[in-house]
Amino acid sequence: MTEEYVQAFVHESEEQLTDLNNSLLALESDPDDQEAMDDIFRTAHTLKGNFGAMGYDDASNLAHAIEDLLDELRQGEMAVTPEVMDLVFAGVDRLELAVESIDEDGTVDVETGDLEDDIRTVIENGGATSENGDADADAGSGEADADAAAAPDQVDTFDVTVEIGESEMKGVDGMLVLEAIREECDLVSATPEPETIENGAYADGFDLVVASTTADELRATLDRISAIEDATLSQAGSDGVANGDTAADDDTSAGADDSPTDGDTASGDTGDGDSDGGTGGKTGETNGSSREISSVRVDVDQLDDLHGLVEQLVTSRIKLRRAVDDGDVGSATDTLGELDKITGSLQNTVMDMRLIPMRKVISKFPRLVRDLAREQEKEIDFRMEGQDIELDRTILTEISDPLMHILRNAVDHGIEPPEEREAAGKDREGTIELRASRERDHVTVTVEDDGRGLDVDELRRKALEKGVRTEAELDSMEDTEVYDLVFHPGFSTADEVTDVSGRGVGMDVVHSTVKQLDGSVNVESEHGEGTTVTLRLPVTVAIVKVLFVEVGDEEYGVPIKNIDEVSRMPTVETINEQPMIEHDEDIYPVVDLASELDVPGETANGDSMLLRIRKSERRAALRCDAVNKQEEVVVKPLEGVLSGIPGLSGTAVLGDGNIVPILDVVTL
Repeated sequence: MTEEYVQAFVHESEEQLTDLNNSLLALESDPDDQEAMDDIFRTAHTLKGNFGAMGYDDASNLAHAIEDLLDELRQGEMAVTPEVMDLVFAGVDRLELAVESIDEDGTVDVETGDLEDDIRTVIENGGATSENGDADADAGSGEADADAAAAPDQVDTFDVTVEIGESEMKGVDGMLVLEAIREECDLVSATPEPETIENGAYADGFDLVVASTTADELRATLDRISAIEDATLSQAGSDGVANGDTAADDDTSAGADDSPTDGDTASGDTGDGDSDGGTGGKTGETNGSSREISSVRVDVDQLDDLHGLVEQLVTSRIKLRRAVDDGDVGSATDTLGELDKITGSLQNTVMDMRLIPMRKVISKFPRLVRDLAREQEKEIDFRMEGQDIELDRTILTEISDPLMHILRNAVDHGIEPPEEREAAGKDREGTIELRASRERDHVTVTVEDDGRGLDVDELRRKALEKGVRTEAELDSMEDTEVYDLVFHPGFSTADEVTDVSGRGVGMDVVHSTVKQLDGSVNVESEHGEGTTVTLRLPVTVAIVKVLFVEVGDEEYGVPIKNIDEVSRMPTVETINEQPMIEHDEDIYPVVDLASELDVPGETANGDSMLLRIRKSERRAALRCDAVNKQEEVVVKPLEGVLSGIPGLSGTAVLGDGNIVPILDVVTL
């Protein structure tokens, strides 16, 4: 099995499993949702066929058992109960672990037989679950029948070349072909993509990869499709011809029913529906840690734009070399101007290509909330908005765990048990909303719940008890400042440690991760009404405009977006031994960079410069010796032992090779 086939299978199986999880959640909330039931059955059927086609028989057997159980639900032979849904979710979790194992070493190193037996037993018992998972003693023959039913039909994968010929409605004919094949067999992939075929955007035909029990069965299916003028098929991955047909030359790999299979689906959005320790029993088999998004979808128009820019880049390089060889300074200067425009456009295009919809990460959260609510016997309505808002791949991967921590806190600390909510005059069912919106170059992600909220007095008591703040400091703090104490490492309001929370870790990770991404996090709450956590994140990674300043013998960078004004040093007044300046009747403390950063060398005394920081960031003014220039740079965050140093957000490498520290004006 080639690596290309395996990776395409992994990517698309992850996507299918995420869709299956969400469809199962829709069915659980509304057992009469026929559309959800049809989606579930179709996805489970496709997964079974794909596992079998790739040779992973154990996982295919489990998927087949899940499919049979779902068929019982679809036919009305079995009721949609929480216990049955727990079993289905457990099966999906086990398949996710199987896919992760395949991704790591190409094999299924996961036990599936025990869960398959449990599912078969439930089917035999008509939906009644037994504690030990075994059938009754008198069901021996039934077990044999179930074992026989558990063995799926052997399926093979075939490359099929379809010729439509002359047609006035190529899109309709293409759609008829795809639908007919989906009804009779498993459509693994198509080249071009199914959507393109259904739009009629192909030449005389197209290539398919189809899973079928035999070549004869597939040939019979093709012969029944009137829209096909001619078709050839061959065993996938071989040079031989099935049933004497000419082999089709198609390298498309195994994947999903009607999903594209270019290997461009994100792989970071499945496999962790249950966060660490978030669920118990049968539904707690996935690990909950985020996986890096290893692939992205790229629009063809963006690839064309990129190709055009590269062509311009090559042309400008040739012109620049010729100008240098001829000693034509004027022409070289003009060409450098062209290169500046081209590289700017190239940067924008590449940044746009890295943007991924948030659904790639947050689509796993409904399952997470469901499992936590089931474990804690709470009733929760979880809603999501803005799933199509796009973020850079790196940022999206990094915020997966912080969002998971916030949701876990909302379920565990925020939403009350149904009885407690009723006693407080609330609905038994709590609500958690995750919303995303974009504002220019930033994305705001909000998690809001209507739970018990934060008790300011309790936060103060805990902070004093744990030595986080002194009593005097706590008395002088506003409520909004007290809420921020939840981000302090080791701080927790839980009275006991559970699998979900109580250890004082989680929210500090949220704060540190968001700050490393050059974002901000804010908490608002009203006791008894609920809590809102808001994350403000940059859309793309840190290519920022920076103002370079001199302090003694050193040079530092300050992000221009944080600066409100640059001026000569004005009159400074001292209040409580702290130098201050006044601007528009507001007082700004003066931060001397030389003393704060312990800069070596002589510094300017009276003839210095002042950078007044935007009030939205921090009410302060930075004193430096001189202002040099502004430039766009790539900011690399500090890692390892250097991460979290107050006053520093990262470093930038300049064109001359020098490394310049970039200041964090908030923590300075």
